[in-house]
Amino acid sequence: MAATEKDDVKLHMLAEDQQDNIHLDETAPNGFEDEVKPTAVTAIKASGGNADVQDKSAQGKKEKGEQGRNMYFKDGKRRIDYVLAWELDDDDDKHKNRNIKAREIFEKNLREEGLQLEEDLTVSKDEEADFMKVHAPYEVLTRYAEILKLKMPVKKNLVLDKIQMKYSQLENPMKSVSTKLWTKVTGIAKRIYTPFQLNEDQVPHIKRRFTLVYSRDKEYLFDIPEDRDTFFDNATRSRIVNFILRRKSFSTDKNDAYSFGINKMINDNIYTAAYSLHEGHWKPGSAPNERKLLFDHWGNWRNMFKVQPLEHVRNYFGAKIGIYFTWLGFYTMMLIPASIVGLVVFIYGIAVAPDSYPAKEICDPKNNFTMCPLCDFQCPYWNLYESCSNAIASRMFDNGGTVFFAIFMSFWGTLFLEFWKRRQASMQYKWDLLDYVREEQPPRPEYLARLENCTHYRLHPITGLKEPHLPFWTKRVPIFLMSYSIMFFLGFLAIAAVFGVIAYRVSVLAALQVLTKDRPTSTNSSLVATTTATIYENASLVTTVTAACINLLIIIILNMIYSRLAFWLTDLECLRTQKEYDDSITLKLFALQFVNYYSSIIYIAFFKGRIIGRPGKYTTMFGARQEECAAGGCLIELCIQLAIIMTGKQLFVNNFTELVLPKLIKMIKRCLSKETKAEKASRASYEKDYKLEAAQTTSLFYEYLEMVLQFGFLTIFVAAFPLGPLFSLINNIIEIRMDSSKMITHLRRPLADRSPDIGIWYSVLYGISRIAIISNAFIIALTSDYIPRMVYLNSYSKDDSLKGYLNHTMSYFNTSDFEADHRPTYAGSEHIQICRYRDFRNPPWSENAYEFSQLYWHILAARFVFVVVFQNVIVFITGLIAWLIPDVPAQLKVQIRREAYISNEIIIKTELLRAQGKSPEEGEAAIEAISDVGLQYQQDDTGSAKLMFRKSPGNSPEREEENIV
Repeated sequence: MAATEKDDVKLHMLAEDQQDNIHLDETAPNGFEDEVKPTAVTAIKASGGNADVQDKSAQGKKEKGEQGRNMYFKDGKRRIDYVLAWELDDDDDKHKNRNIKAREIFEKNLREEGLQLEEDLTVSKDEEADFMKVHAPYEVLTRYAEILKLKMPVKKNLVLDKIQMKYSQLENPMKSVSTKLWTKVTGIAKRIYTPFQLNEDQVPHIKRRFTLVYSRDKEYLFDIPEDRDTFFDNATRSRIVNFILRRKSFSTDKNDAYSFGINKMINDNIYTAAYSLHEGHWKPGSAPNERKLLFDHWGNWRNMFKVQPLEHVRNYFGAKIGIYFTWLGFYTMMLIPASIVGLVVFIYGIAVAPDSYPAKEICDPKNNFTMCPLCDFQCPYWNLYESCSNAIASRMFDNGGTVFFAIFMSFWGTLFLEFWKRRQASMQYKWDLLDYVREEQPPRPEYLARLENCTHYRLHPITGLKEPHLPFWTKRVPIFLMSYSIMFFLGFLAIAAVFGVIAYRVSVLAALQVLTKDRPTSTNSSLVATTTATIYENASLVTTVTAACINLLIIIILNMIYSRLAFWLTDLECLRTQKEYDDSITLKLFALQFVNYYSSIIYIAFFKGRIIGRPGKYTTMFGARQEECAAGGCLIELCIQLAIIMTGKQLFVNNFTELVLPKLIKMIKRCLSKETKAEKASRASYEKDYKLEAAQTTSLFYEYLEMVLQFGFLTIFVAAFPLGPLFSLINNIIEIRMDSSKMITHLRRPLADRSPDIGIWYSVLYGISRIAIISNAFIIALTSDYIPRMVYLNSYSKDDSLKGYLNHTMSYFNTSDFEADHRPTYAGSEHIQICRYRDFRNPPWSENAYEFSQLYWHILAARFVFVVVFQNVIVFITGLIAWLIPDVPAQLKVQIRREAYISNEIIIKTELLRAQGKSPEEGEAAIEAISDVGLQYQQDDTGSAKLMFRKSPGNSPEREEENIV
């Protein structure tokens, strides 16, 4: 390089460093980039420097340490709003020339639209891609802001400050009950939540600004700064640019109506990526920026017990991601009371379990109940007191507290959904999403590619464009039939896996039971004898735990298969828009994972031990007996199954794949990479972001799916596992920090998209909450012993206690009635004449031997009545609660109408003053007098707005107090 060129580069590096110092000095509290003053560059130009020369090493130097990121074009003035990247073509010349031509046409159309581009081509063979930087001038931004009907902040002196509310107070659904009571409650709550609040000096609170739909004709209404380029925040700028990129053509063929949009170009490998830049570094020592602020106070593990800075999340990532984290945070907060109640119920169960009469009678060796064998041939007769530990564990979960907790969680599910609708309405208002209208989506690139040779076309009713079309009866129906037939097959595959686990349980339990006759009475190894005795005494527990772990492993494997097949089947359906595609994949994956996760739990809860028959006449399947519930009932097995699948899936599997695995992959890549730290530091900001993982459109889908499945575990089977909410709370606290850290550090910056709600997931959650009421009713009635105990206590007990309940639930069997194929064959079994088994049947000496007894029908009727009463009462009360709690807070409704009124008044008064030829200052003064229209608003300390008559000189203070409405 010539000496003069080197001097130019040094001068430009010096100019960039001085610009970085300007950035540091002028960084605003909200984290957005301020204007870069070109004084340093101008001075260098005056001395002969060339500010247009850009060297990547200079950019890399700029990004080190406290110097911040270069987010601008070479001139240091125009901000990089979007980056287009394409990798070097190794294909044949035909594809290479096609891609080059397509990019040239596309970029030409972007320039004609008014966007400004700057190319950064590869100068080294080591570089992975070329880049095109995109900047949207103010004129383009304002034009599309008007088209997209974006709401922008109006001038502060045009807004009546007295009518602005503290909307955080409006978010709470209890506000409308009693303002005075709520003032006291919120005062206590504030003191409780103070340790969990963020430091406002470090994370400044973003107040809501009064906004109006932007109009270039009424620009005088809006709070436009002197530097107009800072009027639109960075997220809005990137969203407008993305909107333009999705609509521009890359073909000159007018008949090729679908060669348009950046998504189609990425799908055709013309570009490999299109993304907006992160606003700075997140690592310690970096210059202050919004990304670092979010990492330090949101994604950092030391803040895992702090509230989320949702306003900053929304400003940086957009409303769609902001709504997800708002919902996740609200769901996690609602888990706190459920966790406390569940923990109290669990402690209550531990306290009452050893003292309950059923457990005492089982553990008493004096009650020498000889039980019938648990399997044919080799299984021995056994004593009931050997299942003492299992019985005590069952009583921990099978007690009166379980019924209370099931009722509580039914109400909790309804309150959670109703309160979320109110919180959602509040966030929609704060984030200007109330009048959100989803724009008409273009056809998916994959849809157009699959129908490239389609001969059927029709006019789209909305856009009026001629689109390829698949005939419904001849094309779509066969595809849908095949797709859902495969789905049913996959569902049966999960059920078949459950049967496999059942076979494992039956065989292992039988093998462990055989140990009793081969157990050594004396051995040189006391450890072997003790271990053998322990395994035999806890054979049911060992079998249940190992079977649940195997079932979890099968679930993980099937999930990987289901995910791939669900996307493959949805691709076959050839759906037109992204929304149709997302809804279809949501239905498939949720249905498949519902069957996969819940089938084994449903089997234990509702089918295990129900249709086994009786000794001497067992119901067999494939020649083998079905498994029975343990002596303490099936509820403890259901609890173990839930605990292992739920906690294993969430706390270990999900956290490993989302937290540990990415770090391992990153560490391996770092070890294999030949790039030095200096070379890495020399890379430009867009090159570093290019190396990050792309933010997929389905990323939020998997996050929602994970939480919805968790909600199903909590509500559908909560009667069996009161600690479920506590484990979910712990998982969600970790989940929020993992998801936020992943968004900030591992992914390219996602598009700041808008969405007013959580979409179809609310309907799924509502459906689960309805299913949960029925499920918990049947779990209490069928799986637990609550109803038999209540029947015995109220109809058969002699002293109003459960004393004698155990003998009451045991039927008699004469061993001579065993069929030859099922009779025990081990030595000594012929000496047993009578054995007992859990059922309500007549004894062998009865006239109707082994038939269901009157007690059986009494309990069955009581179970049926309980299910009907429980279901209808809970449905009625939850429906009443949902009806009593309005979806939108009353105060918020008033405020929405009030703002609409004030917006009209501002526009009307301003237009009138402009028509009269008055100056803007006079207009603003007159607009501030809108309060003289007749009403004004005053805000009290709680954030409640009082509507008052305007003051008049003749009114006394007492009279003014009476004017409050």
